[in-house]
Amino acid sequence: MSEDKPVVSRWRRVGLHLLTVLLVLSVVVAVNVWRTRDAPAGVAPPIVGVLASGQQITLDEFRAQHAGRPVALYFWAEWCPVCRAEAHVVTRVMKDYPVLTIAMQSGSVAEVAQVLQKRELDWPTLVDADGAITRQYGLPGVPGLVLLDTQGMIRFVEVGYTTEIGLRLRLWWAGRF
Repeated sequence: MSEDKPVVSRWRRVGLHLLTVLLVLSVVVAVNVWRTRDAPAGVAPPIVGVLASGQQITLDEFRAQHAGRPVALYFWAEWCPVCRAEAHVVTRVMKDYPVLTIAMQSGSVAEVAQVLQKRELDWPTLVDADGAITRQYGLPGVPGLVLLDTQGMIRFVEVGYTTEIGLRLRLWWAGRF
C-alpha cells in the first residue's frame, strides 16, 4: 500500500519563506534596538574636541560647514578589526556626505594622526582618548554610527558593521524626512 504525500502548494512555500524573512528581520531590528537602548534621542549632544590634525572643533561648527545636509558621526577604534573592515565604506560615503569620525580610546592626537596616515585615511577625526564622547552617545562599542538630520536631530543609531548601501540609504532618509 502506498502513502500519498501531501503536496505543499507553491503559495504556501512562498508564504513560509516570507515569514522566515520577516522573522529574521524582526530579530535583527530587535537586537539593534536593544544594543542602542542607551543612545540619546532628539537633538544630538554637543561635542567639543580636538581633531587628529590638532584643530579644535565642535559638532555645531562641523554641521555649520555642511549646512542643510545630514551628517554622520562614525565612532571607531584603532584596535577594532570590524572598524578596519568598514573603513572603505566610510571613505566612499565620505565623498558624497559629511562624516565626522571619532577615534575612541585609540591614543593621543599624535597617535591617532599616525594611524590615519599609516592607513592612508583622509578623515576628519576627532580624538576621544578616554571614550567620554562615545559614552555620551550611549554606544556600547565600536564601530558605531549616529546619523543626524539637517536640523541636528538624531535619526539613526547603529552599532556594528554597516554596509555602504545601508549607510547611504540612512543618510538619504535623514536628509529627506
